[in-house]
Amino acid sequence: MSRRRAPLPRPLPVVALLAFLVLLGACTGGSTSELPEASPSSSAPVERPSATPVPAPEDRACYDLAFADALAATTATPVSECDGEHTSMTFSVGTLDTVVDGHLLAVDSERVMAQVAEACPARLADFVGGTLRERRLSMLRAVWFTPTVDQSDAGADWFRCDVIAVAGQDTLAPLTGRLSGVLSEPGGPERWAMCGTDDPDSPDFERVLCSQPHSWRAIEVVPFEEGRYPGVEAVRDAGQTPCEDAGRSVADDALNFQWGYEGPSKEQWAAGQTYGRCWAPD
Repeated sequence: MSRRRAPLPRPLPVVALLAFLVLLGACTGGSTSELPEASPSSSAPVERPSATPVPAPEDRACYDLAFADALAATTATPVSECDGEHTSMTFSVGTLDTVVDGHLLAVDSERVMAQVAEACPARLADFVGGTLRERRLSMLRAVWFTPTVDQSDAGADWFRCDVIAVAGQDTLAPLTGRLSGVLSEPGGPERWAMCGTDDPDSPDFERVLCSQPHSWRAIEVVPFEEGRYPGVEAVRDAGQTPCEDAGRSVADDALNFQWGYEGPSKEQWAAGQTYGRCWAPD
């Protein structure tokens, strides 16, 4: 008989730290575009900046970011050669919408930051390709940056979307090879696949690239309808049958096997992760 491994939803170490480890949305057009209009908000009237604005970042530029750098809203990390060591690549550069009803919103305001947090994960799908399932089972993620307040005051109105690969807890993987459309290429989903150091209900569980030492693998996705968080018990129950079936499908013995399920916590749901993952020993 199968051994059930279905813990209650709990905060994920990487996801809890990174607001960008959320649902990779549907494709959008173009690598340089404007954001949707922001909601009205009271602020100071628009004034024309007098200083020279900082130039927008270059699309397809590469950077050697540390994990902490990827968490920041702004960055001063210099450009690296893409054929050298690097951990991020810019895949989209767009224009912030900071003017609402003739008033200027601060670049670090909640509304402006929310615009970018929605735009960049959605645009990643168009860049890396693959199916929604393949993106959810990969370690490729989007991070984003805006100008500093001083740069914004000088007229900078760009935002930058980078792709990174999370190698493990607090670690980014070096990026090698072509990333554009990588999840649509043979071997691409496997190259960036998500594995675990233990079963998902273990205190030693940590997500890692499958090229790293591991003992479990994320094998399937359990989607939920978007809307209100369904609750811990509903999330837990939803994964039982599909994950047991998924575990059986990859097991050597269909009558004696292990499987695991990792459902989204309420915090992860609020951040956009409206799906769970099935796991199996690997």
